[in-house]
Order: sequence, then C-alpha cells, then structure tokens
Amino acid sequence: MARIFFNGQAMVGGPLHDSVADYLIGPVRTAPGYRFFSIRDVCPGLHPDPAVDTAIDGELYDVPLEHLRDVILPGEPRELELGVITLADGTPCLSMLLARGELERGVHHEITEHGGWRPYLATLGREA
Repeated sequence: MARIFFNGQAMVGGPLHDSVADYLIGPVRTAPGYRFFSIRDVCPGLHPDPAVDTAIDGELYDVPLEHLRDVILPGEPRELELGVITLADGTPCLSMLLARGELERGVHHEITEHGGWRPYLATLGREA
C-alpha cells in the first residue's frame, strides 16, 4: 500500500474519485511550503517551494501499489510526476507534483491563494 495525497479530480465529488473511493483515509493539508498551479483548468499540480508559507488542502488515500501503477499513473497528464511531499502533521507521502521543467515553461496559472482545487473551481463557477 502507498499513502498518496490527492488534491484534484480524484477527491470526493471529482470525476476520478470512483477509482480510489475505497482507499480514502480523509481530508488533510500539506505542510507549509507549497505553491499550487492549474494545468489548463483540468487538474492541479503542487510545486514545493520552501520560500512560501502556504499549505494546500487535499485528501489522503492508502492505495495498493498495483492500483497506483496500473490505474492512477497512466491517467496522469505529462505535466505531472510522482513525488514525495510532507503533510501538515510532518509525515511524508506521495503526491503528483509539477514535473521538472514545467514551472519554467510559465504556462500554468498559479492558484496558490485559493488553498485548494475546490475553492479555485468555485471561482470558475464549477464544482469538483
């Protein structure tokens, strides 16, 4: 099993939640030190940045490694890669992060000030 932080479409109410619903632990926040970006307003991406004091809302799941490999990762956009983050309680877990070089491309809209995907979608008149 692998603990993974989801902060977008796989969360409760999102279009991909059914594929992970059985593995939900509950809502969590990252530790401070993350920026948050919208990728084409389709999904979000975290970016570690020790210079910021912001935390991002999401949900923690405990997913079988085979499910992660065979179901979750193949569906992720190329702009994201699997990485390790720190949760608010100090524990590490997996999460999808902006892939190396994506921040430098300058094409993703920063949404850090919203603190999570759902509040950002609400500004677009959409729900998760």
